[in-house]
Amino acid sequence: MIDRTDGIPLFIEEMTKAVLEAESEEEARKTTAAIPSSRLEIPATLHASLMARLDRLGPAKELAQIGSAIGREFSHALMEAVAGTSQAELEIALHRLISAGLLFQQGVPPHAHYLFKHALVQDAAYSTLLREHRRALHARIAEILETRFADRIELQPELLARHCTEAGLIEKAAGLWAKAGDRSLERAALPEAAEQLNRALSLIASLPSTPALRREEIKLQVALITPLMHFRGYGAAETKAAALRARTLIEQAEARGETPEDPLLLFSVLYSFWVANFNDFHADAVAKLAAQFLRRAEEQKAATQQMLGHRLVGVSQATIGNLAEALEHFDCAIASYNPREHRQLAARFGQDIRVAALGYRSWIRWMLGYPEAALADAKSAVAEARDVGQGVPLMYSLYFTSYALIHCGEYEAANVQLDELISLATEKNAAQWRGGGMMHRGCIQALTGKPSDAITMIPAGIAAWQSSGSVVFIPWYVSHMARACAELGQFDDAWRHVNEAFKAIETTGETWCESDIHRTAGDIALLAPEPEVNKAEIHFSRALAAAREQQAKSWELRAATSLARLWYDRGERNKAGELLAPVYGWFSEGLQTLDLKRAKGLLDELA
Repeated sequence: MIDRTDGIPLFIEEMTKAVLEAESEEEARKTTAAIPSSRLEIPATLHASLMARLDRLGPAKELAQIGSAIGREFSHALMEAVAGTSQAELEIALHRLISAGLLFQQGVPPHAHYLFKHALVQDAAYSTLLREHRRALHARIAEILETRFADRIELQPELLARHCTEAGLIEKAAGLWAKAGDRSLERAALPEAAEQLNRALSLIASLPSTPALRREEIKLQVALITPLMHFRGYGAAETKAAALRARTLIEQAEARGETPEDPLLLFSVLYSFWVANFNDFHADAVAKLAAQFLRRAEEQKAATQQMLGHRLVGVSQATIGNLAEALEHFDCAIASYNPREHRQLAARFGQDIRVAALGYRSWIRWMLGYPEAALADAKSAVAEARDVGQGVPLMYSLYFTSYALIHCGEYEAANVQLDELISLATEKNAAQWRGGGMMHRGCIQALTGKPSDAITMIPAGIAAWQSSGSVVFIPWYVSHMARACAELGQFDDAWRHVNEAFKAIETTGETWCESDIHRTAGDIALLAPEPEVNKAEIHFSRALAAAREQQAKSWELRAATSLARLWYDRGERNKAGELLAPVYGWFSEGLQTLDLKRAKGLLDELA
């Protein structure tokens, strides 16, 4: 028997039971003789074995069929309502299924629940239902769920949706799958939301087209973009295809004179195109799309859309190093935000707008030289994301506010946030956010004397980030890889990573971190076995120039500290002090943050 069943445990067990249930030794021999050799398809024969056992159940077979239509697991109350038999007949049939080892029972009737021993057992029972009987059975289950179990269906509309689908109640099923998708989005169950919305769209496509259905299709197609952004990735082909399909549907509707009732639908699609270009960073396209979004919103005098546009322009300008302009736009977005009116937009646009703006503003404020304000924004962003109660805004805030914590030297607090981010992103199957957390973690390791850990963590994070179609922000992480390699004496790799970071900046126009990469290159030049002082001085000077061009006082302080230290070590004490003192003196807050304490320590030495 072991040879004939190819060692498959379930098949061995089922064939053993088939032999034991045989009425005579002769029948048992016939049963075992009928088993083909392992060269043939085992699953088909296993199915046949299960079918034979079901046929021997008598009246209990019908109960197995009903249970298989309900699902892998079902309650006593639902089975009783659907079966329509007497309590005695129901208990006898259930007992026989349990005794045969086909069902497991949990609890005591009428509160008991039953579970098919294996999905193949459920499949075998379900396959014995004729098509019309099957549809009628699903229709009956749907009716009973809707009338007697309304509370459960309100929480889990996908249960009713499945039965309506199988019953051929297509339009009703589509609406229920859409509702299920919305519920899944609310709790950040991203793969489930995408699957449910796709099922709704597939059902609508099978129906004769009407204006009402076309409007619903547009709404669902736009809604599908959000879970795909976070599940598949902002720049993933599937996400881009969903956005393109949504835009096509809207254009077709407008050509028919069926302009969507919700004006935000088109802006949702425009937003998705901006997001795709941002994550696959193309500076010109990103800035152009953001400006178009804001301009269209202003032309329509639409306050909500203007708030969204300010956020997009702010992100675009920050990433290309126009920090002061970016700050103005984020201030506008934050000032325009109304929680009662705008919090619901999180499901539509992927993040809560205020949370996103605060997270970015914390990063910009640090670069502009306001570390305390940056930390205050970071704290507010995470707290408000928790109030929103959705996984995506929280992941977003944990990621972006970690920049401010890392830049301020709050490494322990950053690690706590990153633990939560990586755990949540893993739970939600959000590869991009998991990768972001890993890259941040690797940067902290590179900055705190753990280069071996950094050169493992950062590439793993970059791979996860890029798997979602995103390349934005990678140059800054690559520069930390370079630093870690230099600390380990791997200077060829270190310079390769430095050059990779500079090339990415040149190619994409993502210049926000240009100063810090030059400073890192200068540090690497000094770490070489034979320090390249002139090369380091050139990079520190370029870091200083880039920071001043962007009005990035915190980058300027770092570059000035590094260059002043080099001059001091070279004996040019006065020159070093004349460079660093006015930069340090500019700061009016955050004097206890890491960079300012280091600068003050060097100034004390120079004095």
